[in-house]
Amino acid sequence: MSRYHELKFRAVTSFQRRIANPMVRQLPHQTLLETTGRTSGLPRRTPVGGRRVGNEFWLVSEYGEKSQYVRNIQADPRVRVRIKGRWHAGTAHLVPQDDARARLRTLPRLNSAAVRAVGTNLLTVRVDLTG
Repeated sequence: MSRYHELKFRAVTSFQRRIANPMVRQLPHQTLLETTGRTSGLPRRTPVGGRRVGNEFWLVSEYGEKSQYVRNIQADPRVRVRIKGRWHAGTAHLVPQDDARARLRTLPRLNSAAVRAVGTNLLTVRVDLTG
């Protein structure tokens, strides 16, 4: 990763972790992805933008395998997704062969624009919903 991308990554993730995510998580209809912390074993909730298509939920990680929730998925793919205020259990899959930029065009515009603006290593994630 270039020095510029590393500085961008640190600045954006610091802002998200400390300011944006704690506020956005409180919104009742914000979509949340709940993973299990790979070290702590505690539930970790991350606001995400994505779309449900049938029994699948699609999203794009802006930092690929550097994203903490992606690292948690790699350790334990069992997740929950809160969509429109309702929790759904599922199994997450990383889909590196998917065209993440094309996928973003099918997802909610505001979040997709933010992911494109700050992302440096886009990675598609599919959650197969079971409940």
